[in-house]
Amino acid sequence: MPDTAKWLEQMRSAVGAKGFTTTVEDMVPWLTDWRGRYTGAAAAMVSPASTEETAAIVRIANENAVSIVPQGGNSGMVGGATPDTSGQSIILSLRRMNQIRAIRSDDQLVVCDAGVILQNLHEALAADGQRFPLTLGGKGSATVGGLVSTNAGGTQVLRHGTMRSLVAGIEAVLPDGSIYEGLSALKKDNRGYDLKQLFIGGEGTLGIVTAATLKTVPALVDRCVAWVAVGSTDAAYQLFRFLNGRVPQSLEGFEIIPQTCLESVLRHISGTRPPLAGGHPWHVLVEIVRDQPDTPDPKSIMEHLLADALERSLIEDATLAASEQQAEDFWKIRESIAEAERANGPALQHDISVPVHGMARFIDEASPVIEAKFPGTKVAAFGHMGDGNVHFHVKAPEGVEAQQWMRESAKQITPLVHDLVIAAGGSISAEHGIGQNKRAELERLSSGARLSMLRAIKMAIDPGNIMNPGKLVPLASGQSGS
Repeated sequence: MPDTAKWLEQMRSAVGAKGFTTTVEDMVPWLTDWRGRYTGAAAAMVSPASTEETAAIVRIANENAVSIVPQGGNSGMVGGATPDTSGQSIILSLRRMNQIRAIRSDDQLVVCDAGVILQNLHEALAADGQRFPLTLGGKGSATVGGLVSTNAGGTQVLRHGTMRSLVAGIEAVLPDGSIYEGLSALKKDNRGYDLKQLFIGGEGTLGIVTAATLKTVPALVDRCVAWVAVGSTDAAYQLFRFLNGRVPQSLEGFEIIPQTCLESVLRHISGTRPPLAGGHPWHVLVEIVRDQPDTPDPKSIMEHLLADALERSLIEDATLAASEQQAEDFWKIRESIAEAERANGPALQHDISVPVHGMARFIDEASPVIEAKFPGTKVAAFGHMGDGNVHFHVKAPEGVEAQQWMRESAKQITPLVHDLVIAAGGSISAEHGIGQNKRAELERLSSGARLSMLRAIKMAIDPGNIMNPGKLVPLASGQSGS
């Protein structure tokens, strides 16, 4: 048989008929990224059911110099799980590896396969009196492996941190097909580099995460969610400082939302309604929780703090969710912004971070710069203000042809946004990763030291560049895959 047919048959034998397809119709949903910006081709989609099957596939790929594109829920935002157009690579889907291996409540740990869907993990832990303190709008499709590989953030980073803080151990298949067994959640381990951190945020470029040991926390006793109106971004920041200074151990959410984004959600997302009467320039979604029954009631804490904030003229108005359903309704508004903005028209979306103390100033100063230089555009900045991370959307002028505007304007607008971010001491990727979407910008804006370290790590672990080539790491001229 020709070489391609030979290794394809070897892979089919390794995973069985259920885990293998070369039929284009079967692969089509997985060949385009969630945003619809990138579409590729693949020789096959392989779906192993175990770590051993994954290792077998990687060994075959390594022996035949076949590129592998790992994929979880295909809900990434930067094209990191989409193959190129050559049709020579394979998609390696982890979705069949969906078992929760162990819930260790006494240690507040859970061990699960990479293909476990985040929402399913939440439900399994809730039944055991625990929770995994990371959530995001795509929890119904996002997988543990994808969350690890992109160092996902979400709306609870303020208290619990990103995936880097929540991963206690990793199991991964390396580019040669060997298995890194690092699931033990040791409190102390001084055997050199923290190898698991190479895979967290590595976007599948160094190996394939097959399982993870994650930290859990006790299930919530109760929570209080408030919708707060403020007059400016600085007022929102001052409110954050005020609340975080008084209840840092129970403040779990602090999200800033402009009036324009609220209006967009109300217009496009069914079942939503304005939490407050009248219009206000900015809104803040605040969540205070308790997970121990002998601690103060979060509702009484919130009432007291917001009354004090009103007296200090930090806020214009506020309302507390009267029920768990209303709390979910408030959060639905926040989590639906991206969907509503898409329905509202084309926009260039930037996931950026700056130091927390400089976020209000960045929004106020960068937004008019962009709108003045590109007439007709409108900036919508929203998100995790307490983390110094907002989603900085630049919406197209009315009446433009969407795809043409996106292609042409991205070449001018995005570099300017990123230049302003770097000037403010920030990062061009806060929680979505680099993928293929930001690789050129990472190279343009990174120091020589950062680039040389990224490249050295990549080429040392994956010298054949078979692991998700073309993503994250901008290889130098002469290096494989550049």
